[in-house]
Amino acid sequence: MDRPQPSSPRRRRLWVDLTTLAVVGVLLLGAIGAGGAALYKEYYGPGAFVTRYLDLLASGRAADALRVPGVAIDRATLADAAIESTASEALLRQAALAPLSEIDVVKEVTVDGVTSVTVSYVAGSHPGTSTFEVKQDGWVGVTPDWRFARTPLAAISLNVLGADQFAVNGFEIDRRQVSSAGVEASPTDPVSMLVFTPGLYSVTVDTAISTSPGVSILADSPLIQTPVDIQTAPTEEFLEVVQTRVEEFLTECTTQQVLQPTACPFGLEVQNRIENLPIWSIAQQPKVTVEPDGAHWMIPATEAVAHIEVDIRSLFDGSIEHVSEDVPFRVNGTIAILPDGSASIRVGSAGA
Repeated sequence: MDRPQPSSPRRRRLWVDLTTLAVVGVLLLGAIGAGGAALYKEYYGPGAFVTRYLDLLASGRAADALRVPGVAIDRATLADAAIESTASEALLRQAALAPLSEIDVVKEVTVDGVTSVTVSYVAGSHPGTSTFEVKQDGWVGVTPDWRFARTPLAAISLNVLGADQFAVNGFEIDRRQVSSAGVEASPTDPVSMLVFTPGLYSVTVDTAISTSPGVSILADSPLIQTPVDIQTAPTEEFLEVVQTRVEEFLTECTTQQVLQPTACPFGLEVQNRIENLPIWSIAQQPKVTVEPDGAHWMIPATEAVAHIEVDIRSLFDGSIEHVSEDVPFRVNGTIAILPDGSASIRVGSAGA
């Protein structure tokens, strides 16, 4: 008679061990997969590529940032983006970079082989976000290589009125050095300059003639040209110089011993004959102000008073009358800034 064989404890232990190993294997593979995905995202993915570019900007390594694949730009691309093909590269340097911090990848979306990477950051003290287009550019061993599918460079079109010298993030620039027209550049023509995105660019003017507080531009969109217009204001020193020049001009006019001094804004008309040479003086100098006039400056019409001393003989009866008279007049002027930075001041008559 057959008897049932008892289950082997050894077989049960083996089954438990195999099941445990299988579970551990699955968990290990999952961990390896998750770790690999995290490693890929952190070091080898498109977001990591963009982050490395931003880290270069944050550390002031502008030259290295320009060498990142896809950053360099050709003139045809500029023309397609409606950016002046002769845009200056003067701001693509360490000296023109502002602080960049708190960089974080917030989204990645891939369509037709191009990944749009959106990052957040703080440029200077301004929070912002930008989106960059990245595509795979071959392999380095077993890891993918990347390049920008669309350059992260942008441009600003800067029109500074009243000054040829200005500074961007403290980096001094002369309009004639960055304009495609060179020394022939018109002071009313804007200059186009390439910039990194993202980047905060603060434009200031502080010359002997003119000044302007900082105007900040956050370049946060690749291949976009941002127009920037800055109207400077005259400095106190410049106003003092103009006041002095106007007073000197009017004082010089008083040396002409005629009723109508040549090229001067004052004079006296009489119907009779003068008996002696008239003597002019300025009884009240004008209080000069200076206002913008396109790329140059103007002296708005202001009141002044001249004084004349002269003897006049009547043609009717021959009598002589001594005239001591104040002669009110109005004066204005134009001020052109010359290529050497000096000012050409021309004073004229504003009429009655």
